Amino acid sequence: MKYLLLFISITAFSQSIPRKGKYFVYWGYNRSAYPTSDISFKGPGYDFTLNKVTASDAPTAFDGFETYFNPSLFSIPQFNLHAGYFIKDNLSLSIGWDHMKYVVDDFQNSHITGNISSQVSTPSIQVNPAYIGNFSNAPIVINPTNFVDYEHTDGFNFAAVELDHYKNVWRAGKTNMQLDWINGVGIGVVVPRSDVRLFTVGQNNFWNLAGAGASIKSGLRLNLTKLLFLETTLKGGYTDLWDVHTTGRSVDKASQSIWFGEWFWVLGFNFGGGK
Repeated sequence: MKYLLLFISITAFSQSIPRKGKYFVYWGYNRSAYPTSDISFKGPGYDFTLNKVTASDAPTAFDGFETYFNPSLFSIPQFNLHAGYFIKDNLSLSIGWDHMKYVVDDFQNSHITGNISSQVSTPSIQVNPAYIGNFSNAPIVINPTNFVDYEHTDGFNFAAVELDHYKNVWRAGKTNMQLDWINGVGIGVVVPRSDVRLFTVGQNNFWNLAGAGASIKSGLRLNLTKLLFLETTLKGGYTDLWDVHTTGRSVDKASQSIWFGEWFWVLGFNFGGGK
């Protein structure tokens, strides 16, 4: 109990570092996780939904300077890049890019509802007879070799504006070392680069504005010096994708809603005005 009271007294009377008017930028890496999602595919000759599809992220194995610290390959790992401005000592506004990855698990069991003709898309694609018909919650295996191969690996990009509140929980005397508890909200757009094959036809599509979303987060930021900080944060969000590119043809598209959970850790710098 005495240690709890000591902690409360320290946090209650500690003075936060003045930050109003300062800027910051951070860079780091993430892991992400996703609950099941329904994915709908629509185009000439087909209109169907795969229900409760599972997916995973795709982190790059840590290899030091070969990838992670190679400036020419910075976009390959799952990264986070944000820049912000302190509008008050305890309030910041930032813009940023969360580069996550979303990969549908191959050969999983799902259910399909909708219809598929023997010829789909324009120009036409011949469909394997096993997938032709009208379906009502029928069991199906998501086979990437002849049915659906689907991922956002270049990536599942969430570009957002975030408003964050900082609560000082510890400061080392009158130094610049300080621990902050951060809580924030964000709103933004989803700009994926979707690598999709539908009935064997598709491509790694170019980035496009596919949807929008919102997020909340909570984490800890340790200010090591006046300039340097480390942060680790948990973020959760919801995105609605209404225009996912699939075969590379304008007549074909997919749509889905994706909930995501994200854990990221970053290195950051403070600079600019302020006291």
